[in-house]
Amino acid sequence: MIADKSPNYISQEDYLSQEEESPIKHEYSDGEIYAMAGASDAHVTIAGNLFALLRNHVRGTGCRVYMADMKAYVESANSYYYPDVMVTCDARDRELKNYKKYPCLIVEVLSPKTEAFDRGNKFYDYQKLDTLVEYVLISQDHQRLDCFRRNAQGIWTLQFYDPGSEIDLESVDFRTSIEALYEDV
Repeated sequence: MIADKSPNYISQEDYLSQEEESPIKHEYSDGEIYAMAGASDAHVTIAGNLFALLRNHVRGTGCRVYMADMKAYVESANSYYYPDVMVTCDARDRELKNYKKYPCLIVEVLSPKTEAFDRGNKFYDYQKLDTLVEYVLISQDHQRLDCFRRNAQGIWTLQFYDPGSEIDLESVDFRTSIEALYEDV
């Protein structure tokens, strides 16, 4: 016997179709959709700073940087998320218009309402992406960045960065000061 789907269940195809027309963004997790809330000035500034720095860094390398409006598709979790910043260097992603499946770097700027989910279930889903090397969580309240990095054995390790630190994102061979990330915040 097959269990009934939730009364709020929406198919992946219906989600993608509706999302193209929707005036607000929604994340999708295994048949359920969740509206995205607006972001604070600090949140947008931090994400924008990182996007600009990374965009300049990867220019001409074949890698692409996306900010806020591009979905990451985690096929094995049947989920679509909108990372604050995402980098993909995989040629297969060039064929995908509305989402990316092969990112090497995903960044989330934390907010009080999303921090537990970003650190918990969303990270659990992101770990299923074989191409993902680094998952970065950035505080908007304090100069602090947590970089989860998958090592050669497939084990996730954590590197903290705080004031005075030089941030090192190995997935894209990128370095910058934490102060540059928080400029104008």
